[in-house]
Amino acid sequence: MAFEGLTDKLSAAFKKMRNKGKLTESDVKEAMREVRMALLEADVNFKVAKEFTNSVAEKAIGEKVTESLTPAQMVVKIVNDELTALMGGEMARLNTASRPPTVIMLCGLQGSGKTTHAAKLAKMLIKKGHRPLLAACDIYRPAAVEQLRIVGEKAGAKTFFLENERPEKIAERAVAHAKDYGNDYVLLDTAGRLHIDEALMSELTRMKERVTPSEILLVVDAMTGQDAVNMADTFNKTLEIDGVILTKLDGDTRGGAALSVRAVTGKPIKFAGVGEKLEDLEEFHPSRMASRILGMGDILSLIERAEQGLDEKKAAETARKLGKNQFDLNDLYDQFQQIKKMGSIKQVLAMMPGIGKQLRNADIDDKHLVRIESLILSMTPGERHKPDIINPSRKRRIAAGSGMKVEDVNRLLKQYEEMKKMFKQIVGQKGKKRFGGFGAHPF
Repeated sequence: MAFEGLTDKLSAAFKKMRNKGKLTESDVKEAMREVRMALLEADVNFKVAKEFTNSVAEKAIGEKVTESLTPAQMVVKIVNDELTALMGGEMARLNTASRPPTVIMLCGLQGSGKTTHAAKLAKMLIKKGHRPLLAACDIYRPAAVEQLRIVGEKAGAKTFFLENERPEKIAERAVAHAKDYGNDYVLLDTAGRLHIDEALMSELTRMKERVTPSEILLVVDAMTGQDAVNMADTFNKTLEIDGVILTKLDGDTRGGAALSVRAVTGKPIKFAGVGEKLEDLEEFHPSRMASRILGMGDILSLIERAEQGLDEKKAAETARKLGKNQFDLNDLYDQFQQIKKMGSIKQVLAMMPGIGKQLRNADIDDKHLVRIESLILSMTPGERHKPDIINPSRKRRIAAGSGMKVEDVNRLLKQYEEMKKMFKQIVGQKGKKRFGGFGAHPF
């Protein structure tokens, strides 16, 4: 995940401060030097890193901090506040037209993920009750139109395209089509280039003049680091963008672009791509991202994912079975299906407060769930309902059917029994209401 290196280095710097009962000015300055180095290694713009640490140091050396009973915690709070401010402070929402349709123009270099993220944004809008129309304005890249049509269809959105027309004309006609057919959003998937050139910018400028978009979103690849920031700055000077979609924020990236874009361009990150699925697009919350960077988790985003992906009826039924000690392997299988809707295991762990480096770096992936599911599906309905009947011969058959070993079957059954005991204790202590919603999914 992004920011892991930065998170670990910041944690190390703050740990040194916590070991001291009282902070001196030199302690703060030493910590800020380490913070600045951590930011630079995360590919944060040099000027941004310097101004950030200077601002934190100035506030941390104040009387309230140095005389506080927990000065290190006060410094962490200041860093959290400054990180939040650096990334924009409040969540930036999409601009909308006073009369529909709202036109959103997506632009960026080739390979940044414009087409996929146009479909992701369409899917997000559909979930909110809107009727977006995708417009294929990339007439140069082979199969670009077909790619948009395919991902658009998966997202549940129609795609508009005209053959033998200029991109700006396609955009203009798409807007007219949306007005006629009741689409309240038009998402323009524009052409990219391998690098910024005059022809690209001229085409985008003409399109902007033709359709007057309410929102111009620049799609940038977080893994390109400072190149992404420089590119954003160039696009902004030419087109006056309204915001940024930062893609591949789930990848092995240092995260500097997320911390630098707002400071360099003055324009906010509005969305973050956090996976390959069409559901893997998040509204960008600076405060939540700051919490993740500081290793404090992001419980609000985790709850939102749970509310969107989990089945309330199944949660209530699980609670009822737990209360009566009737939780079986069928229920365990259903729980895993619910978890998968929330994203990858590592994404979920990254949002949980207090998850340490060791657990974050553990060899935990979605394949682990798949292996457990294959074991459960190799059982008969009777075995899933009453695991107690699974004897040695049944274990051998289940292992063979799933392509695994008897030891794996034994491990699953042991874990299942431990889970039942834990659930029973929780139900007894907290009551059934604890499991009425998100609490019914303890993984």
